[in-house]
Amino acid sequence: MANCCTKNEKTEPVGIKLEGNNVEQNIEMWLDEHPEFVHSYFTRKASRTLIDSWLQSRSVRTPTPSGTPPPSGASTPVRKISASEFEGRGILKPLVNVVDGQATFLSPSEPSRARSPHRNRKSRVELLQLDEKELLMELVKDISNDLDVKSLCHKILQNVSILVNGDRCSLFLLQGPKDGPRFLVSKVFDVNAESKLEDMQGLEEIRIPLGTGIVGYTADTGEVVNIANAYEDSRFNQEIDKKTGYHTRSILCMPIVDHYHGEVIGVAQAINKRGFLDHTFTREDEKIFGKYLVFCGIGIANAELYERAQLENRRNQVLLDLARTIFEEQSTLHNIVQKIMMITQTLLQCERCSVLLVDPTSKTLFSQAFDLEARDYLNEDDQTVVKHRAWNYWSCCYNRRDINIPDAYQDERFDPAVDQASGFVTKTILCMPIKNSSEEIIGVVQLLNKLDGTSFNRNDQNLFEAFAIFCGMAIHNTVMYENVNKAMAKQKVAFEVLSYHATAPLEEATKLKSCPLPSISSLRLQDFTLDDESINDQDTLLGTLAMVMDLKLHEYFNLEYQVLCRWILTVKKNYRPVMYHNWRHAFNVAQTMYTILKVDEFGGLFTPEEKFALLVACLSHDLDHRGTNNSFQIKSASALAQLYSTSTMEHHHFDQCIMIINSQGNEIFGSLSAVDYNKAIKLVEQAIIATDLALYFQKRTEFFKKTEAGGEDWSTDENRELLRAMMMTACDLSAITKPWPVQRRTAFLVAEEFFQQGDLEQQELKATPMAMMDREKKDELPQMQVGFIDSVCLPLYKAFAQMNPKLQPLKEGCRENKLQWQKLADDYKAQIENQVWRKR
Repeated sequence: MANCCTKNEKTEPVGIKLEGNNVEQNIEMWLDEHPEFVHSYFTRKASRTLIDSWLQSRSVRTPTPSGTPPPSGASTPVRKISASEFEGRGILKPLVNVVDGQATFLSPSEPSRARSPHRNRKSRVELLQLDEKELLMELVKDISNDLDVKSLCHKILQNVSILVNGDRCSLFLLQGPKDGPRFLVSKVFDVNAESKLEDMQGLEEIRIPLGTGIVGYTADTGEVVNIANAYEDSRFNQEIDKKTGYHTRSILCMPIVDHYHGEVIGVAQAINKRGFLDHTFTREDEKIFGKYLVFCGIGIANAELYERAQLENRRNQVLLDLARTIFEEQSTLHNIVQKIMMITQTLLQCERCSVLLVDPTSKTLFSQAFDLEARDYLNEDDQTVVKHRAWNYWSCCYNRRDINIPDAYQDERFDPAVDQASGFVTKTILCMPIKNSSEEIIGVVQLLNKLDGTSFNRNDQNLFEAFAIFCGMAIHNTVMYENVNKAMAKQKVAFEVLSYHATAPLEEATKLKSCPLPSISSLRLQDFTLDDESINDQDTLLGTLAMVMDLKLHEYFNLEYQVLCRWILTVKKNYRPVMYHNWRHAFNVAQTMYTILKVDEFGGLFTPEEKFALLVACLSHDLDHRGTNNSFQIKSASALAQLYSTSTMEHHHFDQCIMIINSQGNEIFGSLSAVDYNKAIKLVEQAIIATDLALYFQKRTEFFKKTEAGGEDWSTDENRELLRAMMMTACDLSAITKPWPVQRRTAFLVAEEFFQQGDLEQQELKATPMAMMDREKKDELPQMQVGFIDSVCLPLYKAFAQMNPKLQPLKEGCRENKLQWQKLADDYKAQIENQVWRKR
């Protein structure tokens, strides 16, 4: 804008009047007169939204029924690009990135990189002064480095004009499939030594069928044609001269051969020899023309090879960009098919596109039909398109091949009644199967009537076949995505139903709420030696309430008493009636934790959030226990093992805990802010996961070192997390510290649960269980208990006793029980030895 403004004045472009009623008109006029500024401004300032809007306004628009809004996702901006850009040897502009990094077809035009660097060419006069060999070498050098086909052909014709002194020269390249109709295309024509390549831009190509006319004859036979009088040759088309006003006399046509493959790839033609009265080309002209075309064949073959490589690269870029368009977001099947049809219509420039999806259950019906032009979507009850065009779809599906019909009414397979019923005139048909990654046909797409009136060609088929791979993946992924969403919806409903039935009834909570709370001392809740058999189930519920109330947690968390009652009832309800890992075990663990927290030093160490989280974790740490351990879940490849690769059961217990806490009427953390809620849940998770003995073995060495050294600062976050984890294990194993009768009874309950798992491993997994789970080795239980106490329990309780003498009862209880188990083990050993002695 520097040239448009003057100093010390308002910054407005020169020549624009920003006053009056025609401000916008004046600005638009100025912009029209300064296209360079418009291009620069648009390139620097245009947003992605603006570019997409610009692209969409120039895309193929699909009419929708009046009054019906276009479906979501159907208006995806697609560049108006046709497969015809890939026909022959046309080259797409490369993809570029806009400011936000998204790929787009909108790229600035740039000169072809295939052109050779500028080379000073000799003038016609200078060339004519050379002898034949020097002239030929100079002309060969002139074309040796040019890889742009059109530029190369123009140079060749200029040089041909000099070599044979022709008035006008043209060059045609052979195109089309070898097994189909082939034709010659004029890259440049009517060229002479003074012509400029720029003059050739924008000229319409001339297409000549192979074998037609003089040029077609030369390409078909590979023969040289030298005609002194064109009007006397029946192959010459006089209509061309009548249209152009030019009079053709003599013609020299020579084939351009790719000597590597031994094939004719084009034809060079010179018209009207200059400097001769009869304008006739001589044998000498044929000779030097033929020599030069040998090198031209090599140059054209190389240029075409280079251009094909460029074309393939551009085609891949287009396909990747189209794939990005359909993969950029997970959407509904309806929307993804709409995108596919819109892109397909734009890519292949056809009037109508239909997609039908195969019913995966029956494999004999199409479950859904989509038609972009006629209607946006056809319901299952409205299968008109399917019914009328069924033969196309079925033939394509079962034969697994494309159907390409260039003229529908000339094909016996087409039923004209289809058009009579719909009012649509079918001209050309391309039908192609859509496959998934497993090569299974999941649908069929049908295209009708190319917009330019021609039939679908091999290029259309090849390009769409490549795009159809992405379409198959997109449709398959979307179907899977919809199935996952349905499964998740079903799971959500099932979760709501299970949550409702897993939650304790409100009436029970109201009843529990009305019960008077017993004192802590009456239930001996602050005693490590408590035997839970001395209290009934109702007292375990009331005792749990009493522990929470005694720690003043209800006041700190502003807990509604009825919510707390219902949560405790729900937790109890979600324990299964297994031998050991049931509600009674959860209550015992929580009671031990409460007793530890009542020790002065520990009570002052933890925050109310940590205390409540520890109690919640103790009561929830074995929720929905099935009586089998993590090893069994992995061996049996259970659903739980698929969900959690490590600490399988512990993660499941935590998930059950969260489900209950989030259930209506059980929101014990409901008064917390979002931040405090997340902190509380994290504390509960850490505590429950810590009950996995595998994690205990990983962490206990560090804990033992800290307790043995003494003087450790347990107020740091890291140390408190370690201490909480060790406390969870100590409470989880606290049955080993109970008075001998309680410990003995509990040990046999644990053993029976283990033996039941061993039985399952033998029956279902056909595996030999480990000794502690083998019912045949139940007599070895005392010795196994001694080993368990020595390796797992006693070191832990010794560490806690070192931390605080008030935890000494845990260590002493564990040691006493070890002596009892050792005595039983010795008795069993003596019994075995006695039996052996008697047998001798």
